[in-house]
Amino acid sequence: TSGLRFSWNVWPSSRLDATRVVVPFGVMVNPIKHIPGMPLLPYDPVACKSCKAVLNPYCRVDFVGKIWICPFCHQRNQFPRNYADINEQSLPAELFPNYTTVEYQVNQGLSKSSSPAFLFVVDTCLSEEELQGLKDSLRQVLSLLPEMALVGLVSYGTNVLVHEIGYSECPKAYCFRGDVESTAEKVAEVLGMGHKLASSAQQMPRSQGHHQAPTGGHGRFLLPVSECEFALESALEDLTVNSFPREAGWRMERATGAALSVAVGVLEGCCAGTPARLMLITGGPCTRGPGTVVSPSLEESIRSHQDFEKNNAKHFKQALKFYTGLGQRIIANSHVLDIFACALDQAGLAEMRPAVEASGGLMVMAETTSSSNFRTSLQKLLERDENGHLKMAFGAVMEVFTAREIKVCGAIGPVASLEQKSAAIAETEIGVGNTTAWKIGSLDDRTSIAVYYEVVNQHSNQIPAGQIFTLQYVTRYTHGSGEQRIRVTTAARRWADSSSTTQDLVSGFDQEAAAVLMARHAAYKTDYEDAFDVLRWLDRMLIRITSKFGEYDKDNPQSFRINGAFSLFPQFMFHLRRSQFLQVFNNSPDETAFFRLMLNREGVTGSLIMIQPTLMSYSFEGAAPALLDVSSIAPDRILLLDSFFCVVIFHGSTIAQWRKAGYQDQAEHEHFRRLLEAPKTVTESLMKDRLPVPRLVECDQHGSQARFLLAKLNPSATHNSDNWNSQEIIFTDDVSLQVFMEHLARLSVQS
Repeated sequence: TSGLRFSWNVWPSSRLDATRVVVPFGVMVNPIKHIPGMPLLPYDPVACKSCKAVLNPYCRVDFVGKIWICPFCHQRNQFPRNYADINEQSLPAELFPNYTTVEYQVNQGLSKSSSPAFLFVVDTCLSEEELQGLKDSLRQVLSLLPEMALVGLVSYGTNVLVHEIGYSECPKAYCFRGDVESTAEKVAEVLGMGHKLASSAQQMPRSQGHHQAPTGGHGRFLLPVSECEFALESALEDLTVNSFPREAGWRMERATGAALSVAVGVLEGCCAGTPARLMLITGGPCTRGPGTVVSPSLEESIRSHQDFEKNNAKHFKQALKFYTGLGQRIIANSHVLDIFACALDQAGLAEMRPAVEASGGLMVMAETTSSSNFRTSLQKLLERDENGHLKMAFGAVMEVFTAREIKVCGAIGPVASLEQKSAAIAETEIGVGNTTAWKIGSLDDRTSIAVYYEVVNQHSNQIPAGQIFTLQYVTRYTHGSGEQRIRVTTAARRWADSSSTTQDLVSGFDQEAAAVLMARHAAYKTDYEDAFDVLRWLDRMLIRITSKFGEYDKDNPQSFRINGAFSLFPQFMFHLRRSQFLQVFNNSPDETAFFRLMLNREGVTGSLIMIQPTLMSYSFEGAAPALLDVSSIAPDRILLLDSFFCVVIFHGSTIAQWRKAGYQDQAEHEHFRRLLEAPKTVTESLMKDRLPVPRLVECDQHGSQARFLLAKLNPSATHNSDNWNSQEIIFTDDVSLQVFMEHLARLSVQS
């Protein structure tokens, strides 16, 4: 309920004992998870004068002296004057034992921050049909935005156009070259936005007539929806397919990098430091100017994973450097970059991922601008709550406080380092480390950050068993309503008894959270290490874990038994090894970048579905969970596979024949119609709560699209199996879970 999931809920009390445990000490933190009954306090938090941690239920309080002692640095702090009346019977909410998570509504007397801005960057190198689909989608989105939200439009093809929607006399746009990067100064100069003017533009009254045009960016390129809906719709209607001709054997010249650099410059000039989302909708790879992914000539194919291995991706490093630099500009202004790639081919997501991930943005992959998962994902991103506020937070900063015996290794997720130095920084770095505070450009109630720790207490310094330690997470952010809020979550866990066996530790093991923390660490390592080395590292870690916590006789694999608290962990690791996060076969670099980015955003439940999909079976006997195994396939069953990115409804051969014969349309086969509808009803509820919206695949046994299901199943029966003619098989050389567990047992019991 607090938005925290620990891999270990009981921690060893010394560095030596901690290194023997193998599984990382980490916490999956959901910074602004919706918690029913959580108090919203209309005042500023009380912070420790030494370490800046916030007052919480685990502080020791002297009610007579009006003093509280910080549990992190043990500093004695005086309560402020407005706490003068507190006593054991009259406590402030933040000291209630059951309020370990509270939220503060700060700066009550000040005005709310400005409305968020949404700058749409639209690709016109599309077909007429796709461009029309894009226009229709954006018109629907405008109706979803709050009336005071600022919107703007940049379109691009071979060159870049910034549309001045505040100019009512006629359509007006500023053109930038697509083959050069535009700096913030260049954009401000061309658009007539002086930095001083731009910073004060919000306070300037907007001219109603045409005699005195506004000189800042506000009122010209970014306007409230209520004021510019007609002008923006007119600008969208006037968009045409990129007019530069394309010769046979050549790609469209698409200046995506230049368009993004111009759009970032517009936001820097108009709303530096205030909430803004830059939403790129592209239909293919950048082929012109900065950030080029592939040359315009079709003789050059777009890079693949094999090109990365052979160092043949000639544009990749330069493009990656460009988009990483662009991302730093976006992060510096607390803005967010979202990318909607609507193309059958790759669009360059692998190069753009650092900018999206570090800013807290979202990636969506769709086949066309008319596809339902693009439209629905765009609409869900801009959803509002029951009070009419956007379901998103901006400009967040998350800070971590720890007990003296614990240090912070780093964080993995949609974060950027604030390089905040502290005595609590560990020598070992995991993910974005060397800091105890991170910037998160955008948050929603699904966003989760993995924070990794290490125990540094020396073995000679004994800590009494059962003594508690505390960790605190302080997240400052701008709420969808524009209010400044601070969410404070404080957690207490206890130290294990060092003299006892591992049973005390094992009782507090959360194998689901541990699997996700391992998965994030492994996926992060793939960006810097060879995939084969990462798999070997994962195998060694698993063998050490099972050897440590398994029950067996030395050199006797048949005697191997794994503790109940670890019973699913090897299975999670088996599916992780086969997953798209570590295996790049049959995936493009863009797909791999998308999958890894989403793994680093989702919470424990969503991430586990990505690693080990869920499978439901539907038959005339009813619905039931099924083993993720090829043996679950039967002619008279419907299977529903949820792999997070894709939902598959798989009809057995007999069911498919009955459906094609139209039995479901006959009154006497009503039960068959209900059987066909049952998985569709569940699918609708799955897709309704997920962002990005997953792809829906309906297929039949032995059909071509059955591969979406077969690729995820455990290959317990393959073409190499005995008597395989009697059942469904998978043509693969991958080992099955049973063989994997046999090898694991043999290696774990070795002397």
